[in-house]
Amino acid sequence: MKQIYKTFDAGLKAIESFEEGAWINLINPTPQEINEISEAFNIEVNHILSALDEEERARIEVDDNCTVIIVDVPIKETEEGMGDYATIPMTIILGDKFIITTCLKNIQLLEDFSSGKIRGFFTYKKTRFILQLLYKNASYYLQYLRHIDRMSHKIEQELHKSMKNKELIQLLDLEKSLVYFTTSLRSNEIVLEKMMRMENVKQYPEDEDLLEDVIIENKQAIEMANIYSNILSGTMDAFASVISNNLNIVMKTLTSITIVMSVPTMIASFWGMNVIVPFQDGSPYAFVGIVAFSIALTVLLALFMIRKKLF
Repeated sequence: MKQIYKTFDAGLKAIESFEEGAWINLINPTPQEINEISEAFNIEVNHILSALDEEERARIEVDDNCTVIIVDVPIKETEEGMGDYATIPMTIILGDKFIITTCLKNIQLLEDFSSGKIRGFFTYKKTRFILQLLYKNASYYLQYLRHIDRMSHKIEQELHKSMKNKELIQLLDLEKSLVYFTTSLRSNEIVLEKMMRMENVKQYPEDEDLLEDVIIENKQAIEMANIYSNILSGTMDAFASVISNNLNIVMKTLTSITIVMSVPTMIASFWGMNVIVPFQDGSPYAFVGIVAFSIALTVLLALFMIRKKLF
């Protein structure tokens, strides 16, 4: 899907064909759209295709007539329930008269700009537009990280009530999302540091200040991701130890019950043998006496094991 936007006096509007100072937004473009953009602006097809590969690494490339910036953006794969978080690449292609963004999915980050929610956004201010994109991207990382932290606390409370595999799997999914975030944020940090040294990206003093704000926001997201990842890893280890300890307690209890219940079974087995045993002369109190003896011996053994804390 190809979308073209341009800032006018009345605000941001969608236009049908490209004009100088416009922004072209490509969302999972078709091969035909890719070829049209490549021929119209004389850029390599691979620059556009890079955003369609989920494994593409974040980087900056300087071509003859454009600068290509690839960063990782966070996404929430499911809107309902827990939701899994991941990252996908977004490509920003900057030319003298154009700016193109390409992404595999219609992410909320680009929707915020296309819907006019971002203040001070102008399509013809290409450098500031890029920095605003990167700043908002770091903000979404922080937003999703805070949501992951809230979800982990909620799952912990549920684990205190019942140890189920469902909650542990949810914690594992959150930990996996944090690994994705940490890796992507570090890759983005390398891109931002390289941008600090590129004169064709930062042109005005206010843009330099905004770039520094982006770097600070990204570093804060990295620190939060590391903290939450360490906390979540420690929590999972603790709950794994608790589950293992509970299993040991259950096994010890069942073993103790088995030992205690084996006493009357052994006594009944002795008198069930086809050999000479006491009280076989038909005494009227033989059965009652044997049962009472079995119960007494069982109770004494149970009290002994309780005293030794074996129950």
